[in-house]
Amino acid sequence: MRDELIDIFAAGLRRADPGPAVTEALSEAAAPSVIVALGKASVAMARAAYERFPGTPGLVVTNAENASDPPEARVLVVVGEHPVPGPGSAAAGEAALAQVADLGVEDRVLALISGGASALAVAPVEGVTLADKAAVSRLLLASGLDITAMNLVRQNLSRLKGGGLARAAAPATVETLILSDVVGDDLSVIASGPTVPPAGGPGAARALLEAEGLWDKVPASCRAVLARRGPDATPQGPVRLVGSNRLSAEAMLAVAPGAVLEDAPLTGDVAAAAERIAAVARHGAAGTTLWGGETTVRLRGQGRGGRNQELALRVALALRDLARPWAFLSGGTDGRDGPTDAAGGLVDDGTLGRIAAAGLDAEALLAENDSYPVLAASGDLLMTGGTGTNVADLQILRVG
Repeated sequence: MRDELIDIFAAGLRRADPGPAVTEALSEAAAPSVIVALGKASVAMARAAYERFPGTPGLVVTNAENASDPPEARVLVVVGEHPVPGPGSAAAGEAALAQVADLGVEDRVLALISGGASALAVAPVEGVTLADKAAVSRLLLASGLDITAMNLVRQNLSRLKGGGLARAAAPATVETLILSDVVGDDLSVIASGPTVPPAGGPGAARALLEAEGLWDKVPASCRAVLARRGPDATPQGPVRLVGSNRLSAEAMLAVAPGAVLEDAPLTGDVAAAAERIAAVARHGAAGTTLWGGETTVRLRGQGRGGRNQELALRVALALRDLARPWAFLSGGTDGRDGPTDAAGGLVDDGTLGRIAAAGLDAEALLAENDSYPVLAASGDLLMTGGTGTNVADLQILRVG
C-alpha cells in the first residue's frame, strides 16, 4: 500500500512540473522585453522561458534550495527567505520593482509567478519596516488563518503585492503565467497577486484582523497603513494558469484506476480535516480516495512539524481501532512541510505500534505541534527533497 501511495503522489508532482507547462504556454508568445520570475518554482519556470527567449534581461527570485542552478548566466538570481521574510526577501522585492521600472508602452514583461513569493520578495509600504512585516507574517502563520486571509493583509502592507508589480511596470504590458499553490486558484491570492488587482482594500484587511482578535497584536506602523485608502487601479494584462492543485489531483486520479477524487478540497483546521478522512476510512468501501487542498494549524506548542505531518499523525490516531489494513499519505508538493526537511507523512495501521515501541507519546507530542520527531521515530516521514514546484498539498487514503 505504501509504495502504491508514493507512486500516485509522484504522478501529482509530475503534473506540477512547471517546465513543460511553461513551454507549452509560450509556444506562440511574442518576445518579452524583460522576464521576472518569483516563487519556489521560479527557476524551473524561468529555465523554460529562456529556452524560448534566450538572452532576455531578467530576474529570478527563489529560495536557497532552488537557487543553485540559474536558468541562464546573465540572469540575476536573488535568494529570499521563507516562510518569514528576511533581508534577502527585501532585496528581492526591490530588485523586482527596479527590473520593471522605466519601461515604455511598447515593452512587454513576462511575469512567472509561483507559490512562496509572498515571503520570498517583499517591498513594505512607506512607514513599515522589514521587521514589522516579519512580525505580521509570524502572527498570521501562527493564527490558523487560511492563505486567502493572510494574503489580504500582506497585500495592503506592500508595494509589490496586490498588483504592485504591474503598477510599477506601467505603461508596459505584463503577461503572467501562474503556477497556483492556492486551492480554488484565486489569482489575487497566489503569491499575493503581484500582477493582478488586490483581493480587497485596507479596510477589509483591518476588519479581518479585528474579527480574529489580532488587530492589537499588529505593529502600530501597520495599523496606521491599514487606516489609509487603497492603491491606484491595477493595469490588467493577460494571465494564464499553467498548473494547480486540482490539475495535480486529477493527474493522481489518472494513474489510480477505481479511485475517487473528492470534489471538496481538504481545507480549514487540520483536526477537522483528519476527522473527515477518518470518516471515509470507517464508513466507505475498500479502495483509494484522493484529495487536494491545504489545511491550517493553530500553533499551541513549540514543537517541530508542519500541517501535512500533523494531519498524517492525527489520521493515525483517529484510525487506531480500524479493523482493516489502511495507509494514508499527506504531502506538500514543494517537498517542504513547515520548517522541516520532510514533505509530509505516510502512515498506516502499524504506525502507532512503531511509535509506542520507540517510547513516545503521540498525543502528548501532537499537543505541542511536535509531529516531526514522532513520525521520524516510526519511519513515517515522507521525504522527497525540494521539488522546485508548489501547488499546495495532496492526500491519498487506501483502505483494504
